[in-house]
Amino acid sequence: MKKKFCVIGLGNFGFHVVSTLYEGGHDVVAIDADKEKVQAVKDHCSYAILADAANKEFLAAQGVQDMDAVVVSTGERSHLSTLITLYLKELQVPRILVKAISEDHGRILKRVGATDLIYPEKDMAIKIAHNLSIPNVLEFIPLAEEYSLSETVPPKHFIGKTLVELDLRRKYHVTVIAIKDVQTDRFIPAPPANHLIKESDVLILIGKTDDVDKAVTRG
Repeated sequence: MKKKFCVIGLGNFGFHVVSTLYEGGHDVVAIDADKEKVQAVKDHCSYAILADAANKEFLAAQGVQDMDAVVVSTGERSHLSTLITLYLKELQVPRILVKAISEDHGRILKRVGATDLIYPEKDMAIKIAHNLSIPNVLEFIPLAEEYSLSETVPPKHFIGKTLVELDLRRKYHVTVIAIKDVQTDRFIPAPPANHLIKESDVLILIGKTDDVDKAVTRG
């Protein structure tokens, strides 16, 4: 389903958000006060606009209130992202994702209207460290507080057992929400309890991060 997005701030992070959304078939408006950055992104978005986005009337004129979401990524200029976030909230943008430069900045952004906070370096560091510490984990996505979603190659003690035999929910408070067979490309949402785990399966687990770690490392 085609959606409308606006990205304010076209550094490396903003540029990649714009290009990825646009390649996904969405309408994307890209805004920055730096002419070179606007020139660099113009072929990777629907509209590239050279302007100072810290202006409520300007934002309203771009129709941000009708966007599905707006991403704010203005680098180290915390005061600028805070002011833009406030204006977006006042314009009733339904989803406002803002790149925070610190935990304190994130708390301020939440208070003025950010619906989602982005900590690119922190999130990537956690993801890499987690993937290095547990070799079975292919993908790690932090969720609220201590919870995470993990895409995991089944460890040896999973192979040849059914989900009911593994009993992950009772033993570790971990739920297998889906399974993908990489050989057949078959995707099984909410797999049945009698599903037999194969080496070609990839498990998608949800639960507390520590519990997921225990489930895939203990035999």
